[in-house]
Amino acid sequence: MSKDRIVVGAIAGSFGVKGEVRLKSFCANPEDIATYSPLFDEQGREYNVKITRAVKNGFAARLSGIRFKDEADKLRGMKLYADRELLPTLPDDEYYHADLIGLDVLDTGGTLLGKVAAVLNHGAGDLLEVRGPDLKGSVLLPFTREAVPTVDLGARRIIADPPEGIF
Repeated sequence: MSKDRIVVGAIAGSFGVKGEVRLKSFCANPEDIATYSPLFDEQGREYNVKITRAVKNGFAARLSGIRFKDEADKLRGMKLYADRELLPTLPDDEYYHADLIGLDVLDTGGTLLGKVAAVLNHGAGDLLEVRGPDLKGSVLLPFTREAVPTVDLGARRIIADPPEGIF
């Protein structure tokens, strides 16, 4: 997916028998996902989204072109993207995950540690998954001011002061 689109949600499966989907929103205000409509899948297909009601862990929603349960079932796991220009501008200390992926991670001495491969959140805060040629596997770097004092999107780099022993 291009940098002009940001993932804002995913389809968790069908809901009911009339073609509705169970929609998970990744937006700060979950119900805002419908305001960014039309949304797009990874192939660029366009879907107009109408939330019909809140359900456990998301929303029941109608997507344009989806009329039957079997069509909705096929969409399970599909990510939905919004045009970046429709999304709100973030404060200085907040970032879209898509902007962080691929950035170089350097230590405070300028040594390249690796690149951000993913941004993860398992409930206790964001973690940057860093991969590099000198690393045996992935390293999970806490995305806090202490561990990541500088994010420079213009220079496409992050300056990290990682906790002792993680690299």
